[in-house]
Amino acid sequence: MSLTRKLAVPANGLQAAPVAKSLVFRPCSIRNTTCRPFAPVEQRDASRALVLLFAKGGKGGKGGKGEAAVKEEKGGKGAAAAGGVDVQKIAADAKKDADERMKKCLAVVGDGFNTIRTGRANPAILDKVMVDYYGAPTPLKQMGTVTVPDASTLMITPFDRASLRDIERAIQESDLGINPNSDGERIRLIMPPMTQERRKDLAKQVSKMTEDGKVAVRNVRKDAMKKVDKVELPKDDKKSLEDDIQKLTDSYVKKLEDMAKTKTDEVMKL
Repeated sequence: MSLTRKLAVPANGLQAAPVAKSLVFRPCSIRNTTCRPFAPVEQRDASRALVLLFAKGGKGGKGGKGEAAVKEEKGGKGAAAAGGVDVQKIAADAKKDADERMKKCLAVVGDGFNTIRTGRANPAILDKVMVDYYGAPTPLKQMGTVTVPDASTLMITPFDRASLRDIERAIQESDLGINPNSDGERIRLIMPPMTQERRKDLAKQVSKMTEDGKVAVRNVRKDAMKKVDKVELPKDDKKSLEDDIQKLTDSYVKKLEDMAKTKTDEVMKL
């Protein structure tokens, strides 16, 4: 509802256009019990209240809740899937690790066999000889070149001629049973014919190295079984994996036995 008031006519007789001053009574709104117009700050606060009210109870709130529920549901399914056990991967990793470690055991035994002297000249028999070089134990093979002039002779040429006597002493103190011959520049090692008693002793060394290798391989199998036991696998899958590891162990034990037989035959051959 409006109220209009007309101004008086001026003295010059000209009538001014009517000017209306209106008062507008606005309807009551939120928390406005005085039925008066809102001040600018109140209007801003009222608008903000409506926005917050709509956000809490409107479709946006429901939609947000629905999306959160979907995300939670998906996340739960992902976690459940991640918590599963990959039997094939566990089995493959266990067998691969055991195989690599057993190969190393086989290599160590093979290196040991090479240091056992037979009737033929073999530079590998010098691998374990350590020379006291200026107070530091140094492998002989790092101090010179080793050649095989014939089937029963090794020739050592030192990089440093001053180390010749140190090398001779180290060979004499080793368990090779060979007397070095020096000409002032090189050392000649002539493989002496071995007695039957000496051959038997060397055959015993081969047997001991083989048994040590078997123990090492079985220890690898034992460690692999412990790792398998720590994983929750179905009973049938666990039994199958244990059988595979046992078969792997048996194959490496057989390889060690074959290597030992070959080396023993070589040692005992006259």
